[in-house]
Amino acid sequence: MRARDLLHLTIVCTAFATGCAPPASDELPERHFLFSYFTGNGETGLHLAYSQDGMTWRALNDARPLLAPDVGEARLMRDPSIVRGPDGTFHMVWTAGWTEDGIGYAHSLDLIDWSEQEYLTVMGHELTARNAWAPDLFFDEATGRFLIVWATTIPGRFPEGDGQDARGDDPGWNHRLYYVSTEDFETFTDPALFYEHGFNVIDGTLFKTPGAYAMVLKDERNEPFEPQKNLRLAFGDRAEGPYSEPTEPITGDYWAEGPTVLEIDGRWYVYFDKYIEDAFGVVASDDLETWDDLSDGLVMPEGMHHGTAFEVPASIAESLTSLGAAEVDE
Repeated sequence: MRARDLLHLTIVCTAFATGCAPPASDELPERHFLFSYFTGNGETGLHLAYSQDGMTWRALNDARPLLAPDVGEARLMRDPSIVRGPDGTFHMVWTAGWTEDGIGYAHSLDLIDWSEQEYLTVMGHELTARNAWAPDLFFDEATGRFLIVWATTIPGRFPEGDGQDARGDDPGWNHRLYYVSTEDFETFTDPALFYEHGFNVIDGTLFKTPGAYAMVLKDERNEPFEPQKNLRLAFGDRAEGPYSEPTEPITGDYWAEGPTVLEIDGRWYVYFDKYIEDAFGVVASDDLETWDDLSDGLVMPEGMHHGTAFEVPASIAESLTSLGAAEVDE
């Protein structure tokens, strides 16, 4: 049975399982969601937004950053990815610069007070590696390990796609996804190739479904045919893969990147940066096959870029919202 077929069957069965029945009350439990993001070029640091329904998000801390970047040559904090570990600690990784061989890392118990920042040299062993972009954090409950997945171009490694233009008039980018895993953020496995299906790919983000592991990824191709620049899915039986060939695009005609995923009341929401339009979008699905574009109803903070959406306990949400939430136009 294909992973997607198994996933669909499991979702249907799970919906009717006795253990998944909703509370007797008509009111579902309150849920609290945060969205980490950056503004500008990432020079200001970590920003957070808050929502209870996944559609209306307000910037916290009066839209001021909660943590300034302090590692890497460029001193940037782009693409902040945050995951809460089983002991309650929040771990964060981020893009430290456009042409760095490593990524930033810090941890926190409350998302307000942070540890000393570290620079993880994930591609230092590849002397010609051009970058380490958009690291994504995922905690795998099956193994008790954290995975960090990022995109890197190594010139000549995949020559059939070299020459693609990723930024301005700077050709020669041909990304693949790489990863490491760790239990404690002190010792890491050796960096290894994570996803290779013969095309330029960035922005891989992992999530667990009832029947499979899944990844949203950006098809970064712009040669030899019409540019793709869209989001697709891939599926696997293990967090570390292997992952399937990509599905058809799920984001329509948008040029989309920076995906992140939430499950809300049995639906999957994939948020993404509509970077050409300087806006955010969201598509939703009950089965990860048919998608509804809900972007017109999405309210996001101004100037928001690429981050991760995740759920937090009420106590964490209360501490952060007490810092102040900026008003938005709905």
